[in-house]
Amino acid sequence: MAEEKMEFQAEVSKVLGIVINSLYSNKEIFLRELISNASDACDKLRYLSLTDKKLAGESTEPSIKVSTVKKDLSITVEDNGIGMNKKDLIANLGTIARSGTTAFLENLSGDEKKDTALIGQFGVGFYASFSVAEKVEVLTRKAGGRDAWLWTSDGKGSFTIDKSEKEKSGTSITLFLKKEDKEFIEEARIRNIVRTYSDHISIPIMIATKDGEEQINTGSALWTRQKKDVTPEQYKEFYNHVGHMYDEPWLIMHNRAEGKLEYTNLIFVPSTKPFDLMNPDRKHQLQLYVKRVFITRDCEELMPAYLRFIRGIVDSEDLPLNVSREMLQRNPVVNKIRGALIKRVFNELQKKADKSPSEYAQFWENFGPVLKEGLYEDHENREKILNLVKFKSTNSEDTTSLKDYIERMKKGQDNIFYISGDDIETLRNSPQLEGFKSKNIEVLFMTDPVDEFWLPMVGTYEEKSFTSVTSSSIDLSKIKDSKKDKKDSNEEKEKANDSSIAKLIIDFKETLGETVKDVKSSDRLVESAVCLVAGEGDMDLHLERMLKSQGHVDTPSAARILEINPSHPLIIKLSKMAGKPAQKDTVKSMALILLDEACIIEGQTVSDPSSFSERLNMLLEKSF
Repeated sequence: MAEEKMEFQAEVSKVLGIVINSLYSNKEIFLRELISNASDACDKLRYLSLTDKKLAGESTEPSIKVSTVKKDLSITVEDNGIGMNKKDLIANLGTIARSGTTAFLENLSGDEKKDTALIGQFGVGFYASFSVAEKVEVLTRKAGGRDAWLWTSDGKGSFTIDKSEKEKSGTSITLFLKKEDKEFIEEARIRNIVRTYSDHISIPIMIATKDGEEQINTGSALWTRQKKDVTPEQYKEFYNHVGHMYDEPWLIMHNRAEGKLEYTNLIFVPSTKPFDLMNPDRKHQLQLYVKRVFITRDCEELMPAYLRFIRGIVDSEDLPLNVSREMLQRNPVVNKIRGALIKRVFNELQKKADKSPSEYAQFWENFGPVLKEGLYEDHENREKILNLVKFKSTNSEDTTSLKDYIERMKKGQDNIFYISGDDIETLRNSPQLEGFKSKNIEVLFMTDPVDEFWLPMVGTYEEKSFTSVTSSSIDLSKIKDSKKDKKDSNEEKEKANDSSIAKLIIDFKETLGETVKDVKSSDRLVESAVCLVAGEGDMDLHLERMLKSQGHVDTPSAARILEINPSHPLIIKLSKMAGKPAQKDTVKSMALILLDEACIIEGQTVSDPSSFSERLNMLLEKSF
């Protein structure tokens, strides 16, 4: 069969350039990545051979071997794992078929340390080989297959694939080093890299010496060791290996459960946010082992989607080695482990929140929006999550818990007030907040899209109802300010009498008709003339706008209530014109303009921009 030449996918070419340029001072990680991939390949074959009789004969004691040929300046990493066929080679080494490709490229910053971490997260560690090699050869044969294949590339835009010969399944990757990187052919350098980055790998890593072969890693699974026997450096390297994250772990949970249920967990919370954390598929990164045998890489049955930032492994003593994906979904042992793990995570997070608020603030910044998904997905643990959530509010730049908010509530306040939107600074200037600010009533900012979904489902916290400040049912007159009694503050201002306001409201209702649900006098407005609020039982303003922006065109558009500020100079002037035939056109125009103004403040488009402009110009003309 003739050698076949192919071009790299465009994204691969970009990644190759980034890898080569960003790893110039940290080139040694190429060996860590190759050994990590070899370990994964061995784990996969070991698991598949338990359920596939055809592969049972292929499985031998897993091993990884590193060898060098000095005269060729070559280093080879060989494994006896699952191997690849031609299709796998093209898919794994010629393309990047992951949904997060665009996000990965967009998140690259030009900062070497940050970009190196992203490269690891994205799973393109193989390409690190080209930071030290002028040519790479991959000789592989897939377990259960007969054909072997040789993949070759210099990393400059193309690769070749040719049929070859290989006695056993597995993969052998040979790097022909650049002259300036010949240090990586030295045995002492290789030993140091393996012990630094790969000592935790449970599969023996052998190095070819003049006297034969010698194991250079400890070869015992890190999670099987006692905590006191594991150094912080070893925990970090293991976290980097299993989590494909290259930051420091923010939290380490290493526990062994014994008794009716026996399992070990070594799980981590990252200190930085993975770039693909918010991908729609919500992929997990928790690996399952049974009696130290790898089973699956992303065991979603062990951890709910809203805790998908958790990295690490769980090793069970009670599950069968041939457990299938279908068995995992309905296995009572898995369910019990899941419940125990969730409880442990919540307990540790609560400890951090109570004892190290500044550290917890870092966690919340990274993973708060994800954790809040649990408020509508996990009814059983809702109270625990509510105790962990944090919000920014009108009273502080720092975040607050719901418990602390309730302790600060005013006399007569029965609701937890909040306002929803996309941006805190925009929300701070919302007219709906004016009455709350004047009475020093704290309002929480809800700026994560997920907030709109859990709030109506949760409803209350410690018997206090969550209430949007855009709701028409709020009566601020019942709430007293703890500072100075301000009940006469409105009386100090010039205010239209009740009869004049009543007439103006009638004129506004007649003009606006069904475009509004109602027109009311407001006690929430202090500086602004008007605002829109939602009627009893209607969808929140921000939620409606958000759903429509996301393409939900069938979202019903509820008519809103227009509230007017009886103390505003413009409203006072208009109230004096109300009911007078000679002023009817002016009042009508102003009603329409003020409705459009209220829509604009809410981030909505006016219904008829041309008429809005015409009316505005007419009024401006009269004012001169």
